[in-house]
Amino acid sequence: MRKQFVSTLVLSFISGACLAQAPVVDISDTPTVSTASTNGLVDVSILEDRLAVLERIVESRTENQQRMQEQLDILQSDVDGIRGSIELHNHQLEKILERQRELFLEIDNRFSSLQSQTQQVASQFPSTTNAGAASNGTPTAVIPASGNEQSAYQDAVNLILKQRDYDAAIPAFKTFLSQFPNSEYTDNAHYWLGQLLYNKKEWADAKNAFEQVVNNFNQSPKRADSILKLGMIAKQTGTIGTANQLFQQVVAEYPDSTPARLANEQLAGN
Repeated sequence: MRKQFVSTLVLSFISGACLAQAPVVDISDTPTVSTASTNGLVDVSILEDRLAVLERIVESRTENQQRMQEQLDILQSDVDGIRGSIELHNHQLEKILERQRELFLEIDNRFSSLQSQTQQVASQFPSTTNAGAASNGTPTAVIPASGNEQSAYQDAVNLILKQRDYDAAIPAFKTFLSQFPNSEYTDNAHYWLGQLLYNKKEWADAKNAFEQVVNNFNQSPKRADSILKLGMIAKQTGTIGTANQLFQQVVAEYPDSTPARLANEQLAGN
């Protein structure tokens, strides 16, 4: 009996254990949660990579802009330097042109002053004549013995620059022009002759000499000065309209020359 009772209890326990309800499991507690978390980490990593690429692009563009700005600054500095150099050269050129104008006027004044002094000395010694002078008291030209046109021209110029014998230089240049009418120095000789006659206020003869240069030697470096002197002669003789036309001609044909600057001054004063 006792053994039968024990066997019954054991079978009852086993049957209860077999018939017990299975435990309820929440799906949220399954490993799916870790899988979703892992997928989320992958997405953030991709975004970080893309952000890093964008940052590199922006940084590269910023560096390029900085380099371009530096290059622009260098170019601007070079332009400023060139502009300053041009302004300096223009200023120096203006000073040179101004000095040339002053020398030109100084030469004219010296010619006039020396001519006046020569006339005063001659008036104090009316009975004195130079060796080689003509019987009427007019000095004779120093005619070179050499037939070389260059020597003849240089001798005539030396009467002005070295000996300062302006009266003798006039016939010397006339002689040169008659002996060498087609010389390469013909235009200069006409100009010097005109200048000497201009200083003596022999307007008609001076005008003829300057007109020879203007009309026959278009490429002569003395042509602009000769036109200017023709304007000065016209002004001295009272024909202001003709003088202004000649001054305007100098400015129109030789706009960047010293004679043009002098012509503009004459026009401004008329």
